[in-house]
Amino acid sequence: MIPSILPTYTRAPLSFVKGEGSWLVEADGRRFLDMGAGIAVNALGHAHPALVEALTRQAETLWHVSNLYNIPAQQDLADRLVAATFADTAFFTNSGTESCELAVKMARKHFHEAGQPDRVEILTFSGAFHGRSTAGISAAGSEKMTKGFGPMLPGFVHLPFGDHEAMRAAVTERTAAILIEPIQGEGGIRPLPDVCLKGLRELCDEHGLLLILDEVQCGMGRTGRLFAHEWAGITPDIMMIAKGIGGGFPLGAVLATERAAAGMTAGTHGSTYGGNPLGCAVGSKVMEIVADPGFLAEVSRKAGLLRQKLEGVVAAHPDVFESVRGEGLMLGVVCRAPNADVVKAGFAEEMLTVPAAENVVRLLPPLTIGDDEIAEAAARLDRAAARVRADAA
Repeated sequence: MIPSILPTYTRAPLSFVKGEGSWLVEADGRRFLDMGAGIAVNALGHAHPALVEALTRQAETLWHVSNLYNIPAQQDLADRLVAATFADTAFFTNSGTESCELAVKMARKHFHEAGQPDRVEILTFSGAFHGRSTAGISAAGSEKMTKGFGPMLPGFVHLPFGDHEAMRAAVTERTAAILIEPIQGEGGIRPLPDVCLKGLRELCDEHGLLLILDEVQCGMGRTGRLFAHEWAGITPDIMMIAKGIGGGFPLGAVLATERAAAGMTAGTHGSTYGGNPLGCAVGSKVMEIVADPGFLAEVSRKAGLLRQKLEGVVAAHPDVFESVRGEGLMLGVVCRAPNADVVKAGFAEEMLTVPAAENVVRLLPPLTIGDDEIAEAAARLDRAAARVRADAA
């Protein structure tokens, strides 16, 4: 008999009832150090007082009106995002998956309106993750996500990650855009080198393509800059964001230049809930905090400390771990032992991490994590590694 919740998740045997900063409280009272932050969602940790206050204040006045009307909280967040980024305009969604849908539509509509309706192909890369809608899994193209779901949407050209020659050869008169994550999250914390991101920008400019960046996981301060592409000194034409922008409230957006978004006129896209007063009130408060240069400098400092601690743990357990990679507070430990065993051993040490492809364990803590908590995370990972070794003996 099928359970009342569709069984599409393999869930850990944990039920959390309360969150406090970098900690989650299990129903039985145990306190878990949260080094996953809801998969990079809880950027300011759990129950951050400023977010609680912003949500409560908005909840007491107005929840939902629909996008048939002006929404002051939405305008405020759009103004903040435009002022802080390359973008001229923003459209609000509820998730990264919805942001992907619009980014694809926007790129194709751009060329249709420019009198080039055959330019519909989007170049994507192995290991990518762009959500689980039909467009998202078609873009990623991995058999694991597409198997059994029938024919995929055409118009995506899948390329090997890091193969520059293949990418150049794939550009044709039908190519509209390049879609890429500056740091692959689900793909195993694989950063795209700055020089490669600059090369992609140059390639797009050379051929008149649009550069679409998926910063759903690596954006909103996670790397020590507001958005990861800023380290390379380039700007995209379209960018997908979500996760951290809502600090735990379902919120996403597509940011774009005026040129890229020119085809998206009245009636070409919509969302019932996207940009609702509740979500945007929280998002504006997140932006107010995370976009502050002092806050981002602290993220970079703490990222250096966490990486140093992790390198020590890896060196102490060479039979369990291989290396550390990633940027900022988006780090991955490449494992020699099965990464699922490391995650499970972390549960025993009351710490949460997140598995990823390429046998990687992700550490995506709240950006507000303290130095003592970083040290505690390293100590718990060290003990988890010892458990994995003992179980394998």
